[in-house]
Amino acid sequence: MELTEIGRRAREVSHALNNLGSDQKNKGLYAASEAILSGSAEILKANAEDLAAARKKGMNSGLIDRLALTEERIAAMADGIRQVAALDDPVGEFISMKPRPNGLLIGQKRVPLGVIGIIYEARPNVTADAFALCFKAGNAVILKGGSDALLSNKAIVALIRKGLESAGLPSDAVQLIESTDRETTQQFMRMNGYLDVLIPRGGAGLIRAVVENSTVPVIETGTGNCHIYVDESADFDMALDIIFNAKTQRIGVCNACESLVVHRAIAPRFLPLLKIRLDEKNVEIRADEAACAMVDGFVPATEADWGTEYLDYIVSLKLVDSVDEAIAHINRYNTKHSEAIITSDYANAQKFLNEIDAAAVYVNASTRFTDGNEFGFGAEIGISTQKLHARGPMGLKELTTTKYVIYGNGQIRG
Repeated sequence: MELTEIGRRAREVSHALNNLGSDQKNKGLYAASEAILSGSAEILKANAEDLAAARKKGMNSGLIDRLALTEERIAAMADGIRQVAALDDPVGEFISMKPRPNGLLIGQKRVPLGVIGIIYEARPNVTADAFALCFKAGNAVILKGGSDALLSNKAIVALIRKGLESAGLPSDAVQLIESTDRETTQQFMRMNGYLDVLIPRGGAGLIRAVVENSTVPVIETGTGNCHIYVDESADFDMALDIIFNAKTQRIGVCNACESLVVHRAIAPRFLPLLKIRLDEKNVEIRADEAACAMVDGFVPATEADWGTEYLDYIVSLKLVDSVDEAIAHINRYNTKHSEAIITSDYANAQKFLNEIDAAAVYVNASTRFTDGNEFGFGAEIGISTQKLHARGPMGLKELTTTKYVIYGNGQIRG
């Protein structure tokens, strides 16, 4: 189908979605969830073909993990849609209503954005999450997934559309662009008049390309060069548990820890313990010269390592002399995603919270919690690392805008 036809259908259906009540939207979400569960065999078959092609291409283990689906992950995908159905519907909410001296009542009301375009890479679960959130917020969505997950995405979208049709709702609420060529992607980024907003979700290269080339307004979701700073007063056992979780639980996600910063005063005691713990998962530690001198097996870091999102069993390590130096290092090299401090010092914790520039800042907890579900939003559309419209995990409210509603009784302006 031509892009303009996809855009026309999305624009047309967006008007109908704007008028759906919460019960109708929830009925469609439950139907889509059931369709995904009943069609799990179709999804797994398509995903197996995508995985075989990815391995043949030599895709790294972190990206393979992002691409892979299992019965459990499909069940989680379907459950995520049901969780969105259970959330409060933000559409129609009045944020304020105030009288003016002339008798006018002026208020703000939440309304759908309209048509949302999403460009993403090899994560087929995003397909279901994006549909659910956009649909519940009253938006039509056009999806442009990566070529590595094309067959998986086609299977998931076909089942969602089948579910919507069974509920008597328009299947064009979700459409997938099946072409994988670069020219189509470029055209998609210039669909003014059809798209109201474009959201890229993936690696640094994809996000940069969309931000630099799109003529449609973009909500930038970020890569995750996430840091953990181990302060001088840190509890070692806590620090090791948090680092191990943040680095190794899932290496191919944007909220995984990629960089460590350690106070120099505790380094001689802490770093050998860190090496032993991360050796359990064969994590390569790329460290500065001082840290390399303390522990055999560390790999010398380069300047590029401080700013790299590895999505692999690799982590950078920098020694610092103070919390101020840690903050300066993190703010220089981070991607404004998620940063953590491990400390027993209240003043240092507050300083870190106040001065780190990121969407999510943690004290004594893993960066892996930066997630819409963990924050209580249900599924998420992505983690926004910009500062306008939305920042952090993007749930339903972030997929709405507002309009002013004015009640009068004959007022004219003099």
